[in-house]
Amino acid sequence: MRSANLLNDFAFKYVFGEDCKEANDALKSLLTVFLERKVNHVVVKNSEMVKDYSKMKSSRLDLLVEFNDKTTIDLEMQLRQTKDNLMNRFSYYLARLHGSQDMEGKSYGQLKETIVLIFFNVNIVENNNICNTFRLKCDGDLPLVKEEKEDCMKLRAIEMLKVDLNKPLEDMNEQEKMIYYFLNCQKGMDDSKIKVMIENDEVIQMLEKRVETISDDGWKKIIEDFQKLHENEERIERQLELEEAHKAKEEAKMAMLEVNKLKQEADKKVERANKQVEDATKQTELETKRADAAEKQIKNMILRLSSTMDIKSVASVLNVSVDEIEKYI
Repeated sequence: MRSANLLNDFAFKYVFGEDCKEANDALKSLLTVFLERKVNHVVVKNSEMVKDYSKMKSSRLDLLVEFNDKTTIDLEMQLRQTKDNLMNRFSYYLARLHGSQDMEGKSYGQLKETIVLIFFNVNIVENNNICNTFRLKCDGDLPLVKEEKEDCMKLRAIEMLKVDLNKPLEDMNEQEKMIYYFLNCQKGMDDSKIKVMIENDEVIQMLEKRVETISDDGWKKIIEDFQKLHENEERIERQLELEEAHKAKEEAKMAMLEVNKLKQEADKKVERANKQVEDATKQTELETKRADAAEKQIKNMILRLSSTMDIKSVASVLNVSVDEIEKYI
């Protein structure tokens, strides 16, 4: 078994992105098969999209290519074993790629098509389609634009794990054959299906020639560099995750302190309100006692006076009505 492995970012970039006719022909064949449209002319514009921030999550070994109609494709072999945030990540790439077009002095009708084409080594969509294309749509699958030519932002996912590797070669379509070759490239002529494809399929022959331009030692070096890159990527991501976790912990701590502060202030307000209610209740009780005492004194005075004079006389002395006096007698 040889060391060749097209599931390697470096190798994928080399086989399809090197500045030579053979690589360009291989790239055109790849895009023709997976975009399902004939590609006659393509130019590799850049092997990486430049990061705008200092903490790079990884060195992106994608291919940024352009057709003669200015359609731009961002092509990447994605080997993550988890699909966490993958679609968010590539939606971001698509939006940034589309927004990178120079529109100064132009109408938006001149925007060119942009496509992010990703080969996944995990299942993303819960269906049986190897290729799924995502577009901007309204709820209910109503398209955002009326005409196909206006639909200029697409994310195309190629899910390699959905290929049945046990399917007979004669029953495989071009996409399945190419994915089978990607997944089993290291076996070379030792694999019966690979052997037949190398002998009879022009596209696979083209890919095989590109693979064979790298010596076995060269492949080993590529694999070593690939492992170092991804180890570094994982280290950086772990560091970022730790930093994010620490930041979230500090934010939660500050939020808890703020909540406790607000709770203490609320408790003080409640305490003050309760004190005011308590004071008001005491004052009311005191006023009630005073009123009762005054009432009692009046009653006693009337009773004493009424024991020596009639009601009318008592009313006259106290300057109140007879009815008021009768309430106490």
